[in-house]
Amino acid sequence: MTTTSPTQYLDRGEGRIAYDIAGSGPLVLCVPGMADLRSTWRQLIPALVEAGFRVASMDLRGHGDSDTTFSSYDDVAAATDIAALVEHLGGPAIMVGNSMGAASAVIAAAQHPELIAGLALVGPFVRNPQGPAWQRLLMRAAMAGPWARRVWMAYFPTFYPTRRDANYTEHRAAVAAGLARPGHLRAFRATTRLSHEPAEAVLDQVHTEVLVVMGTKDPDFPDQQAEAEFITGHLGGRIAMIPGAGHYPQNEFPELTTPEIVRFALGIKGIQQDA
Repeated sequence: MTTTSPTQYLDRGEGRIAYDIAGSGPLVLCVPGMADLRSTWRQLIPALVEAGFRVASMDLRGHGDSDTTFSSYDDVAAATDIAALVEHLGGPAIMVGNSMGAASAVIAAAQHPELIAGLALVGPFVRNPQGPAWQRLLMRAAMAGPWARRVWMAYFPTFYPTRRDANYTEHRAAVAAGLARPGHLRAFRATTRLSHEPAEAVLDQVHTEVLVVMGTKDPDFPDQQAEAEFITGHLGGRIAMIPGAGHYPQNEFPELTTPEIVRFALGIKGIQQDA
């Protein structure tokens, strides 16, 4: 059983970022995506701890237990939180980022190469969606009003196209409850309006080890393989396609996803000595 310390908070001036720590050893920082919670890493963290890592998992600004008092909630802002938390905990860190969290991890790696020893990018949005423009406009309209929480929770099951883990119902309820907390819907709606152009702009400035994990049924990408190849075309690294998985392969197919990420982390050169 993995023992996690009580939730801690990093003061970022405008507000605090919530995070948990488990294990000891070289640092791995896990970052969720838009509207998600740090508990999305519930099946990965114990395996990383068992493999000898100290694992931090954080909530994005305006999500979960992090504050909603920030003036910005985009990729660049989250990247500054990542860098600050790694500095606070003592890096370098191996980053594991899902969706928007992957974009922020890429930006942090470009801006602070001394802090980021590797990037495991899961269902990564490192550029704006490549689907039809009308889909993006429809999503933006759906997220524009007070009904955004209901729309998002109705869409949530599509992220798990093949199967749901034992904690799915509990996690989905926690996401819904989080969006219902004061200030959180406003922060979430701000996040849905962000652009991933800052992440795409720095792709060629990142020089670290990379793993791209992509579900073959991720509904956010019209061609999952092509998106993974676009990313590694800029960043290098290895692709792990997870058959049948959607946007959260870490929970839909943990028996396939977890070993890939653990193997990647164990293969990062030098971090054992730097810990």
